Amino acid sequence: MGGAVLAAVMLLFTFGSVRDLGANQPHYGIGPSLVMEIFLTGLLITVILGTANRKGTVGANAALAVGGTIALAGLIGSPISGASMNPARSLGPALVSGALSDVWLYVVGPLAGALIAVLLIWLLNGPPNWEEAEAESGSDGK
Repeated sequence: MGGAVLAAVMLLFTFGSVRDLGANQPHYGIGPSLVMEIFLTGLLITVILGTANRKGTVGANAALAVGGTIALAGLIGSPISGASMNPARSLGPALVSGALSDVWLYVVGPLAGALIAVLLIWLLNGPPNWEEAEAESGSDGK
């Protein structure tokens, strides 16, 4: 959160009072933007949880999957909601610019999407097992 605020302050000092300093704005109304933020964050967290701790997919393949998901989400969601998927990324510029009227949806949407993704992964995979915890920690078992 501090980094997002500092980045917005740096933009303010560098470029002056430009429109909203990079704060996200809903382009098609609150409803579609909220749904888009929930969907995109849910998709991203599902990919992260599905690759970051599953033995056999940890490593470069996980990075490609997560990076590809972020790029795709940006392409799909930017015209509708700004594709924030991160409350800090939206709150920092909104606080510095004072554009706080719609910032709640960039907190509620990602939190709801993340909760849905965690529930989905838990229902599909159950709790992680010992081998997955070992793979996630980077330990080779020696």
